[in-house]
Amino acid sequence: MQTTATPTHCPYCALQCGMNLTPAPDGTVEVSERADFPVNRGALCGKGRTAPAVLSSRVRLTSPLVRSEGTLTPATWDEALDRIAEGLRRTRTEHGPDAVGVFGGGGLTNEKAYTLGKFARVVLGTSQIDYNGRFCMSSAAAAGTRAFGLDRGLPFPLEDIPRTGCVILVGSNLAETMPPSLRFFSELRENGGTLIVVDPRRTKTAEQADLHLAPRPGTDLALALGLLHLIVAEGRVDEAYVQDRTAGWEEARAAAMAHWPEYVERITGVSVPELREAVRLFCEPEAAMVLTARGPEQQAKGTDTVSAWINLCLATGRAGRPLSGYGCLTGQGNGQGGREHGQKADQLPGYRKLDDPAARRHVAEVWGVDPDSLPGPGRSAYELLDALGTDIKSLLLMGSNPVVSAPHAAHVEERVKSLDFLAVCDVVLSETAALADVVLPVTQWAEETGTTTSLEGRVLLRRQAITAPGGVRSDLEVMHELAGRLGVEKGFPTDAEEVFEELRRASAGGPADYSGITYRRLAKENGVFWPCPQDESADEEAAGAAHPGTPRLFLDRFATPDGRARFVPVSHRASAEEPDEEYPVLLTTGRVVAQYQSGAQTRRVAELNAAAPGPFVELHPRLAARLGAAEGDPVAVVSRRGRAVAPARITTSIRPDTVFMPFHWPGEGRANTLTNPALDPTSRMPEFKACAVRLEAVRK
Repeated sequence: MQTTATPTHCPYCALQCGMNLTPAPDGTVEVSERADFPVNRGALCGKGRTAPAVLSSRVRLTSPLVRSEGTLTPATWDEALDRIAEGLRRTRTEHGPDAVGVFGGGGLTNEKAYTLGKFARVVLGTSQIDYNGRFCMSSAAAAGTRAFGLDRGLPFPLEDIPRTGCVILVGSNLAETMPPSLRFFSELRENGGTLIVVDPRRTKTAEQADLHLAPRPGTDLALALGLLHLIVAEGRVDEAYVQDRTAGWEEARAAAMAHWPEYVERITGVSVPELREAVRLFCEPEAAMVLTARGPEQQAKGTDTVSAWINLCLATGRAGRPLSGYGCLTGQGNGQGGREHGQKADQLPGYRKLDDPAARRHVAEVWGVDPDSLPGPGRSAYELLDALGTDIKSLLLMGSNPVVSAPHAAHVEERVKSLDFLAVCDVVLSETAALADVVLPVTQWAEETGTTTSLEGRVLLRRQAITAPGGVRSDLEVMHELAGRLGVEKGFPTDAEEVFEELRRASAGGPADYSGITYRRLAKENGVFWPCPQDESADEEAAGAAHPGTPRLFLDRFATPDGRARFVPVSHRASAEEPDEEYPVLLTTGRVVAQYQSGAQTRRVAELNAAAPGPFVELHPRLAARLGAAEGDPVAVVSRRGRAVAPARITTSIRPDTVFMPFHWPGEGRANTLTNPALDPTSRMPEFKACAVRLEAVRK
């Protein structure tokens, strides 16, 4: 048995914190500090510290399961793989390739995400592939691309944050979602910088702020426009920067000037003096940043909302300059890489567009197929799930649990149940996997080698530290076996490094160019920032090491054809669903520190469950008094889509017109039963963060 420590990375959020793993004599795995990794410097949250608990055979899947007479029962790998191949083949034969859907996850490694996209398009011939990362940062990606010509979550490393002058943090509770990152903001304030937090709740993160703005959910767009109005009115626009490095200012300026401070105060509930103070704090230092997360992004106007915050940066010269810029705090462990290499409905590897003929030719040549054989763009994530059982008859799902995590979750559950055939690859029997016809147990982070890309755009090497149980195989092995059974004998290797070498070629010359990154290099360095093109003039020994990577983007030019950033004129509009007499309260959702995403893994860890045993409804004392609810009383939250019941948590840290629920649990407290699937017209992001509800007291 290996007893030395293996340096690797946490399986959870996009910080991808460094850690060391050491197998213990009793069969467990010990986590120890890895102080050399600059993002966390050894610090870990409770989720990272307890991550090995899910490796235990007591809580994870160790054998394939096949549904027989309505019950999932253990089966051999050959039996399970044959059953999946037959189900997918039958659907293609009877209904055509687009009747087969593929749904991936933001936790899959780059190698798995790349292979899944290739499998869907080459083996299955389907356009119907998307992934749960669509629910994470797609609005920020769309806004970043149209402003800068390129989307990378953060265009600078986290280490720049303490050295800037001011950060506006919009809709992020880092103290609970990414605890090790909070030190960058503490250091910012220690260095004399200021932190502005925008959140309808006074979260643990907001408590650290110099200024907390608490707008009504769904009004972040108006807030950003009101700040830009004041920047113009107070003469704080960097006119030279706007002229030299941007385009479209006059149209964006005119749109912002329609949002005068008193009007914005009525919409958002943020007072005019607070708006003016935010402008002063942001504009007075030489450098500043705006960082957004799911709060402003998970809206049916999320792309325009992010564009408004980007406009704020551009108007003040705070993008493409040292220690300044706009960034998105990507959520899932490989949410960044997952959207770069082919899981997304409209993308090919390297962040190439699926409808670009040149991109199709390049990738088809790497794959050894005819470009015309590649299907076009398919449905976005929610639209794909909504089509299950109607247009899409069979689904292959990897690393996601949409029955809990998707909006309008009860409806999604019914769509999943209506499928002719469902196959799920997962490490645990999630709520979605429990509905499958076949479930395959796959390896976890500590049992395999592969790469991920952090929220900084830093490509990292996760190293195998232990051997997986005998009944478990990797996702790469699954796709290799299925491809062979479906008539494609070559092109789906099981070795992760071999897959990565192909990914390098497929990404070469694309916006997310990984061609200069190798496993050997990643093993020597603490990650490499893309884009990192290969120097074709370098000899074989130096190949992949010549380019240093790009920690900081846009310092010389933006990634647009003319090198200029684009202002996008946007105007406030109401949320897709506003409160009314029947549903008078706003619901917003989010995470708690001890759980992660749908909770499929963290809910199986005793320490985390003790810290966060179940859902709750957070509400203001005035709202609780009107309802007649005391602390801990069961409260029903009802929307036009469903009903959820959870204990009341009464606090003055939330607005009186708003309630909050975490979304990690199934059952009667499933928050996403309530949420609105209204989609952003550009990003196709659902409106998780604002919907109209009413509250009902529940008799004990």
